[in-house]
Amino acid sequence: MTGTWVAVVTEDWRWRMVTPPKNDVASVPLNAEGRKVAAAWDLDQDNASGNQCRAFGAGAILRQPLRVQVAWQDDRTLKLDTDAGQQTRLFKFAPSGPGPAAVVSATTVPSERTWQGSSTAEWVKQAQSRGLGFGGRGGPGAQGGTLKVVTTQVKAGYLRKNGVPYSEDAVVTEYFNRHSGPGDLEWFTVTTVVDDPKYLTQPFITSSSFKREADNSKWRPSPCQTAPPTAPPQQPAGGPPR
Repeated sequence: MTGTWVAVVTEDWRWRMVTPPKNDVASVPLNAEGRKVAAAWDLDQDNASGNQCRAFGAGAILRQPLRVQVAWQDDRTLKLDTDAGQQTRLFKFAPSGPGPAAVVSATTVPSERTWQGSSTAEWVKQAQSRGLGFGGRGGPGAQGGTLKVVTTQVKAGYLRKNGVPYSEDAVVTEYFNRHSGPGDLEWFTVTTVVDDPKYLTQPFITSSSFKREADNSKWRPSPCQTAPPTAPPQQPAGGPPR
């Protein structure tokens, strides 16, 4: 999985490539409180208050049109950097031992919430004949498979650029699967599951694909930035007809 990868956006273009209009919450299972927060979104206020990175948190960063660089920081920590937003995620593997897969000790979880939160990682075996194994490190006995990452301790952020919220209570679970394409192309697809009892009525699930790049020549780091919406606001979900 190490290397440089670019997001390939073939679906949900209107929510991923541009900033959708305010109150466009289609397909997100928001409850009444979540819809209320989305209806109150104010991009200028986010920028003025230093919250430009709300759409670049762990719950949605890999839905952005961006590039990522993945490398081992050490034998038990996989680091993922993004060019858009200049975010760094650290996926920490616990030491291997007898019994079920261990998790990182609670003493290693930072008390301060951050955009990327605290992530624990493990390899999860799936019954596949080929194509999904990452291999690599992650502690003695690690044999590859699907990479499962569970993230908590996040700051409240956005599932979409137009203020569709997730709260600091959210738990983000991701499954990274590597596979091959035509010719020599290499891909990985990440399935992201956001559970948020505060704003969602059920888990919000997305799937995003990335293609390996030959080098870093297209890597363009840039700070968190959300363009203004492409259309006027819609009526709040559940509101009167327009």
